[in-house]
Amino acid sequence: MKIQRLFLTTIILVCSGIFACAGSIAQGQASVPVISGGVGFLSTTNGGTNYLEPIIVPVLSAPLGDHLLVEARGELLEFSSQATNGGYQRQYFNELDYTQLDYTVNSWLTIVGGRFLTPFGMYNERLIPIWIHNLQDPPLIFVIGTRTSSSSLGGMVRGAFAPSSKVEVNYAAYFSAADKSAYWGAGRAAGFRTGIFLPNRRLEIGMSYQRFLQGQRFNSFGAHLSWQPYTVPLDVKAEFAHSASGYGYWAEVAYRLSRFHGAGSAIGRLQPVFRMQQFFRLQQIAGDSLPGVSTQQADFGFDYYLPHQVRINSNYSRQFSSQGNVNIWDAGITYRFMFPLWPGGSK
Repeated sequence: MKIQRLFLTTIILVCSGIFACAGSIAQGQASVPVISGGVGFLSTTNGGTNYLEPIIVPVLSAPLGDHLLVEARGELLEFSSQATNGGYQRQYFNELDYTQLDYTVNSWLTIVGGRFLTPFGMYNERLIPIWIHNLQDPPLIFVIGTRTSSSSLGGMVRGAFAPSSKVEVNYAAYFSAADKSAYWGAGRAAGFRTGIFLPNRRLEIGMSYQRFLQGQRFNSFGAHLSWQPYTVPLDVKAEFAHSASGYGYWAEVAYRLSRFHGAGSAIGRLQPVFRMQQFFRLQQIAGDSLPGVSTQQADFGFDYYLPHQVRINSNYSRQFSSQGNVNIWDAGITYRFMFPLWPGGSK
């Protein structure tokens, strides 16, 4: 069954690209599908127990003429956990994070259908890939708004428009159907996310809302902030989220030392990172995947950017809760790749 699911993930990605390319050729387009993504080897020591995770994350982007785009992202990984006898227990996972068809109506409206990333907050859509996020583990509150799965199954409208040269507004609204299958799992929910971006300051603030519509129905709210000033190589991000289970926040600051002899120098490739986060438990809800009790955590890390899209990262976290304090050590190396599915393209 594991091998069948592995082949299914790969076949869907490749066939989507072939289908899209065939459609482009039929319409006289020169567009070629692109495969991108990343590969990595991640390790974690949590409370003295070691975990290893080699992972491949392929991403497909395949245009179908001027208005249609096929997008898909899969994950293929082996998760090894240290057993009591000193050996390792291995599990294999593969899934399609999203497989969607985008129809661009105009410059401010795109209609999406299929399996797509749930647009709640900013971490799930923008930061979760292994070659993007600064710290290896997601925030404690990550699952708020993505309770049953980080992906939804249904339809979405999204886009952006600029009321003036100093302000841009982005939005996304969606409905997801319930699917309890192990492979396509999604929850019945509806919601939206909107944000205001100030390009002159490279500052975005936004909010999210979701209504969970199956089993115990409840609302989730969120707010996010992202700031990358022009004057310094600083990256500031923060989120707040509230649900029936509890509420919390995370705030992260990363500073690239590129001012010291340039971004390509030995010191300029280094990026220290700090994140503070807290979760406050309100009530116990089965299967919410949040910490069982109120929890605080501080994360300290370093990212080192090597040539050819290779990155080494490591971080240390100290977690505090009534269930006991825990040390978490993470380290990993990732490689970002991108290439056309086959040679060709616009001349």
